[in-house]
Amino acid sequence: MDLHGKVAVVTGSGRGLGLGYARALAAAGASVVVNDLDPGAVDAAVEAIAKDGGAATGVAAEVGGTETAELLVETAVRAYTRIDVLITNAGILRDRVLWKMTDDDFDAVVRVHLRGTFTCARAAAVRMREQGDGGRLILVGSPAGQRGNFGQTNYAAAKAGIAAMARTWAMELARSRITVNAVVPVAATEMTRTIPAFAPLIEEAERTGQPLPARLRRDAGLGTVEDVTGLITFLASDAAADITGQAIGVGGDRLALWSHPAEKTVAFADGGWTAEAIAAAWPSGVGAEPETYGIPAV
Repeated sequence: MDLHGKVAVVTGSGRGLGLGYARALAAAGASVVVNDLDPGAVDAAVEAIAKDGGAATGVAAEVGGTETAELLVETAVRAYTRIDVLITNAGILRDRVLWKMTDDDFDAVVRVHLRGTFTCARAAAVRMREQGDGGRLILVGSPAGQRGNFGQTNYAAAKAGIAAMARTWAMELARSRITVNAVVPVAATEMTRTIPAFAPLIEEAERTGQPLPARLRRDAGLGTVEDVTGLITFLASDAAADITGQAIGVGGDRLALWSHPAEKTVAFADGGWTAEAIAAAWPSGVGAEPETYGIPAV
């Protein structure tokens, strides 16, 4: 994939998956704006990209509010004259079960993930529409947002909202030739340590120095950061110009298209449904095969 001439902003790219995305885009030829709350992480990321022969500049700021979103876009335009790609990767965790989660726990995660995706996408969309030649919004989701995850009310809700925003913005921005997709990455990072099914497997691989077993790479789609970056580069490229409104999973040896929420089973009753009629029909009708939830154990 050749991204020369394109300019990308990657939020939360001082470390982890975000850094992997930024380095992969730069390696493909894009100029990159790196963002992180930690100025040291920003400087290190810019230096690493430059050492590899790429072009990058950095913005140390907290994602969430409009001021940071507009600063990121302004920095891209000032440094490289335009913006073509936005990856909304910034995120934090405040994991607690429902009865122990505080207002601050909930609001902090929603502000960075959900509001931060909204404000950054809005700022990027305004500029891309002004430029008049399309663009790419790549929103980072999570398996937790697709299926739920124990102890992650705030995170799962925000990530589910991000997938919904991708579908909505794909419609709103279609005439401007701006594609909008959600990616659902799975990789061995600090974030995936919060998933009970994955944490011990990641720790064991790190302790022994052995790669993750093929079973995990294929069945669970769990691999390295590098296993995920190819999807980001592809979606940023001209080859993905016709792909929009999708939620695409990637990790390990696995690439997947997530389904949209849809009615699974429908039943009808002339004149409508009473509570008693629902109770009688549920076990053998609409409720005969209830949906599963939660990230499956591996």
